[in-house]
Amino acid sequence: MSMLKGVVHNLANQSKRATPNRSRSAGTKLLLSSEERAEALFLPKVRAFCNSTDIAKNEAEVIKHENTFREAGKTKTVFDFKSYMHQKIKSVNRALDAAVPLREPLKFHEAMRYSLLSEGKRVCPVLCIAACELVGGQESTAMPAACGMEMVHAMCMMHDDLPCMDNDTLRRGKLSNHKVFGENVTVLAGYSLVALAFEHMATATQGVHPKTMVRAIGELARLIGPEGAAAGQVLDLLSGGKSDTGLEELEYIHRHKTADFAEAAAIIGAMVGGATNEEINRLRKFSQCIGLLFQVVDDILDVTKSSEQLGKTAGKDLLANKLTYPKMIGIEKSKEYAQNLSKEAKEQLVGFDPEKAAPLLAMADFVLHRQK
Repeated sequence: MSMLKGVVHNLANQSKRATPNRSRSAGTKLLLSSEERAEALFLPKVRAFCNSTDIAKNEAEVIKHENTFREAGKTKTVFDFKSYMHQKIKSVNRALDAAVPLREPLKFHEAMRYSLLSEGKRVCPVLCIAACELVGGQESTAMPAACGMEMVHAMCMMHDDLPCMDNDTLRRGKLSNHKVFGENVTVLAGYSLVALAFEHMATATQGVHPKTMVRAIGELARLIGPEGAAAGQVLDLLSGGKSDTGLEELEYIHRHKTADFAEAAAIIGAMVGGATNEEINRLRKFSQCIGLLFQVVDDILDVTKSSEQLGKTAGKDLLANKLTYPKMIGIEKSKEYAQNLSKEAKEQLVGFDPEKAAPLLAMADFVLHRQK
């Protein structure tokens, strides 16, 4: 009986610890939510024990469920980000395929689909969907916007690879668009994808108030336009080879050229999902950190990985004498900066539903630790 009393005492203490009064971080909330579910499973067993005279049998049952309770945080709190991304990417690819069917002029539409449907990480469309679901929206509501984001992203990759821009022959493990279809078709196909992005968002989105859609479309236009990604790309081109460019200019380039895409994806997803202004502001900070983190890691990978590993030309920034974080502050300091950006991003999600925030928390880790 003394052993049994000890077990019951331990379980009582764990039940108290499972619902602390102190404030919880996002990670702690994920852990405790699983513990609380385990508690709900365990407590009926305690009641059954108290009402029974079969001491030996119930002692074994209590010990069994005590162990289950102890291990709950370890066995039920791991978010399967790989499966989540696989499912979301599959949904996005299916929607992209339907949004840009193969039709005449054949070569023109083939060029659009070649880059749009090529194998990629789909970070922006998944971020758009995850932000929508975080604030209570549905994947189907965000999907047209997610497709629109990937259309704009595909255009940027197509145009970035042109000889007059970054002059690259590889993208996502295969020949760049202009090497297959010619520069003239690539330019026109890219322009068409941008136009289609806005059309698709405006006509395919269901259940969102027109005023909200106007805000969302305006947000996308602002973040890819002359005060957004385009501005970052221009400064990137103009600053190449200059020795007097500092960290402030480098961060401006990356915040606009890359982080603005992540910001647009998260904010538009949150808007169509019905987010409050406070939620939008927090997701804006989160996505800015994620976007900049993506570029810092990209800079690191450019000098530490091979072309085969990356699926694009490695070391091209170094050869072009472009501004990068490793060039400005070194690889180790760049890695430290990336860690800080990931931490700051996660802090913005504290207070959201932990289960709904799990994909975004995992995405911060994914972007930080990616190898290509």
